[in-house]
Amino acid sequence: MTTFILFGGTGDLAKRKVIPALYSAFVNDRLDANFHFYGAAREALTDEEFRVRVTASITNYSKKDAIGTHEQLQAFLALTFYSKIDARIAADFEQLKTKIASPDSHSTLFYLATGPDLFVPIVERLSHHKLVGSQARVVLEKPLGHDAQSARDINQALRAYLNENQIYRIDHYLGKEMVQNLLALRFANLFLEPLWNRTWIHDVQISISEQVGVEARGEFYDRTGALRDMVQNHLLQLLSIVAMEPPINAGPDSIRDEKVKILRALHKFSPEEISKKTVRGQYRAGAVDGQVVIGYQDEPGVPIHSHTETFVAIQAEINNWRWAGVPFYLRTGKRMAARSAEITINFKHIPYSIFGGAHRNFRSNRLVITLQPEESVELFLKAKEPGEGIHLSDVALNLDFATNSTSRRVQAYERLLLDAMRGDLTLFVRDDELGAAWDWVDPIMTAWQLDTDGLKSYMAGSWGPAASSYLLAQHGSSWGEEFIDN
Repeated sequence: MTTFILFGGTGDLAKRKVIPALYSAFVNDRLDANFHFYGAAREALTDEEFRVRVTASITNYSKKDAIGTHEQLQAFLALTFYSKIDARIAADFEQLKTKIASPDSHSTLFYLATGPDLFVPIVERLSHHKLVGSQARVVLEKPLGHDAQSARDINQALRAYLNENQIYRIDHYLGKEMVQNLLALRFANLFLEPLWNRTWIHDVQISISEQVGVEARGEFYDRTGALRDMVQNHLLQLLSIVAMEPPINAGPDSIRDEKVKILRALHKFSPEEISKKTVRGQYRAGAVDGQVVIGYQDEPGVPIHSHTETFVAIQAEINNWRWAGVPFYLRTGKRMAARSAEITINFKHIPYSIFGGAHRNFRSNRLVITLQPEESVELFLKAKEPGEGIHLSDVALNLDFATNSTSRRVQAYERLLLDAMRGDLTLFVRDDELGAAWDWVDPIMTAWQLDTDGLKSYMAGSWGPAASSYLLAQHGSSWGEEFIDN
């Protein structure tokens, strides 16, 4: 028997991501027969009123392959309940206790889709009311803290009530199919290993771009910014998987041991280096897909003179034997020209071309791993174009996952929820990983706070400030969308 309790059950994350993912798992028979779902929030609702909201969430945000039938929806709603809970009111937790079975008799999963300031009060109340049994697991949404010290404080407080193996720090990018395919690509294919180092790789680019602005999250986003919201978690997690050494096995701690080594090996910038190796920007009014959009400072909830960054580009470096001297370019931004998430491995140029001008100005070989909007892996090689003479062009060897696999594509949140229910920690962030990531990000945040003049402006619908292109150009590189073969 599994009991799933969702704190923040009426919030935006719950309705857009968590509830549709949970329902998809139910429709596809991935939940146990005795599953029960409880929403928990401060709002006073009956079970039936909450079920109406759950129905709307499923109808509006579920994927096409997870809508299910009317009968399946009714069956899911019959397992759905609600409990009014204010994290700071003890009596509310006592009422929850009367609704669920003894936590020691089954698996209980508490999902905290709340602000980080509520993580400790909620877990403290759960423990006080003996709702956290030996089989209980607690899923924590990002951001976990706002800097290294606050993250350590939260972790230390939680460990007074939970063991580390009961804490599931979620990063939904780790649940993406292609991120796990990256592990398979790296460690199940021998031919890549001799090339995966400073001898053959010129640079690595990890880019996540969004077309949307801050939407209804202006007040929250302005306290967070792109560095905390995307770099500290998603981008650094992807970097650690790309750069990690082969683990001794595929166990959770074996993989996470290697990831944390990479995060600790990241070169920590001096204040002088930060001004040269980081770029931050904020979008102004422009057009995205032909639609006029407002600038960041005109968004609801955003102060008119805000210095919060909506774009970040960083030239990171890893101080170890494999990667010394190889720049890792990280980029993320809102209101960009396209929605995409890509990892590009740019190999070095050939030492000499026997084809003369036929090879001039061409990009080097590269491996492009696309996470969104469509998942793919493409290895770009040089080949002769048909016809007289030798004219070279890029040809992509493409792994088409949609065509080559008949299995259902499991969405990131669904996969992570199921892993948490099974007790599999592989795709969740360990406390030392989190600490190492914050330790690297903290000096950058501090330097930016002292240098408000360093914030660049970029037009919505563009690829960010021109300074981000210059960051790469200094080392003979360019972002993927900027290179044009001649």
